[in-house]
Amino acid sequence: MDFELNKSQIEIQKAARDFAKGEFDKDLAIELDKKHEFPKKIWQKAAELGFIGIHFPEKYSGQGLGVLENILVAEEFCSRDSSIGCALILSPFASECVLRFGSDAQKEKYLIPVAEGKMLSAGAFTEPDHGSDITCMNTTAVKDGKEWVINGTKTFITNGGLAGFYIVLCQTDPEAKPSYRGISMILADADTKGITATDVGEKMGIRTTATAEVNFKDVRVPIENIVGEEGKGFYQVLEFFDESRILIAAQALGTAQGAFDRALDYVKQREQFGQKLAQFQVTQHKLADMATKIELARLITYKAAWNYDQGRIDPKLTSMAKMYAARTAVEVADEAIQLHGGYGYIAEYEVERFARDAKITEIYEGTKEIQKNTIASAIIGKIK
Repeated sequence: MDFELNKSQIEIQKAARDFAKGEFDKDLAIELDKKHEFPKKIWQKAAELGFIGIHFPEKYSGQGLGVLENILVAEEFCSRDSSIGCALILSPFASECVLRFGSDAQKEKYLIPVAEGKMLSAGAFTEPDHGSDITCMNTTAVKDGKEWVINGTKTFITNGGLAGFYIVLCQTDPEAKPSYRGISMILADADTKGITATDVGEKMGIRTTATAEVNFKDVRVPIENIVGEEGKGFYQVLEFFDESRILIAAQALGTAQGAFDRALDYVKQREQFGQKLAQFQVTQHKLADMATKIELARLITYKAAWNYDQGRIDPKLTSMAKMYAARTAVEVADEAIQLHGGYGYIAEYEVERFARDAKITEIYEGTKEIQKNTIASAIIGKIK
């Protein structure tokens, strides 16, 4: 059993770390956070250097690498800055649905501009009335000749309003029993008539990413815009979640590491009662607990990514990774603020922003409660 990264992975990790160190300016991050602005120039530069879509095949402007390499980049980006890092790693969000299930024509049309930093992507899955429940969709798609006609509303859509296209989860067979057997994925270009996006407004964290409510009113798209098989959208999105949840685990892991690094630097410099904070045993114990949680989160996140790259789909493992890494991010960021004392509440010291950015990892891509449901279901199995 080998727990070491190979030479290529170490080089990718270092390259991502160096890029983030050189490009993720603290003052810029604070400014972007205040303005609720996407870091467009940094995203484009990251794409030019091959960090976006690193797990896409080379013929689609990727590097032909795996999920593990992709999450190594995500971890490094988010540890350097939780806000800019999040925006970059989610810039190709849901494009994996095209990568895993799309036609060759769809891959060529959509993956190449995503990897080259010319287009953001978005997955329009969540609905106002359903939240984490994707077994039934109010959004419908009806065949009309050679077109699909889409009607419905999606909410909390990452990159909504900025994305070049949406992968829309629709009910295409209203008579299907159970209803999720009648759900399909359909591609819709963002500039298609009838699509409108409204930003959800001020958010607690991840303010450098756009989050929107997207409305589809009599939106017509070609019949060939179906992604994968008709009626298989529910199963396809579950498989996508097994990959995307590993990415969110890496986001959480990087966020936790970034908060820890700042706390460690601070306690080594700050003096109280005639000695450095790092010399107090209570501080040392806090650091020990934080470091242990981060290492455990890293191990299970890396394992989940490696396992996926072996061609194995394991919802239990990916849910464990996301749930634990997200909890680690929240707890470590909170403790980092505590170690900073009053300064931890000040934007200049960054940990308050890391804490705000950490919380979302327990919510999107399935709440921590949904992850527990998945884990428990796998453990218990079917009860006869």
